Amino acid sequence: MRQRSVPPHQAEACPCGRPAAYADCCGRYHAGPLALQAPDPESLMRSRYSAFVKDLRPYLLATWHPDTRPAEIEAPEPGLQWLGLDVRRAAQPDADHGVVEFVARSKLGGRAHRLHEVSTFVREGGRWLYVRAED
Repeated sequence: MRQRSVPPHQAEACPCGRPAAYADCCGRYHAGPLALQAPDPESLMRSRYSAFVKDLRPYLLATWHPDTRPAEIEAPEPGLQWLGLDVRRAAQPDADHGVVEFVARSKLGGRAHRLHEVSTFVREGGRWLYVRAED
């Protein structure tokens, strides 16, 4: 039996760490009919991490709550490499609020960095939005 070859863009692993191809995971929230429609806070947070990896600043702004969203997001530092994401905890205390604790690892100029954050999310108009990092 002859195997079909998979186009490279479909076989690309998703940066968010889930065991799925990018096109079937975060890519579907970045573009296409499910754009901006992550079903829960954890999926939105993972798609935002993938958007940082792929430098999709318009997506990041569009999924940021307007009350806390910056006017723009600066381009990533040249040479920045995202190394991985570890979701420590995801909770949804009610239908329209969520919290996700994660660690994102990166490397810049030969130095490793870790971003440990507890992020809050809210659902408005049927869409999940990133609000802010908790103090």
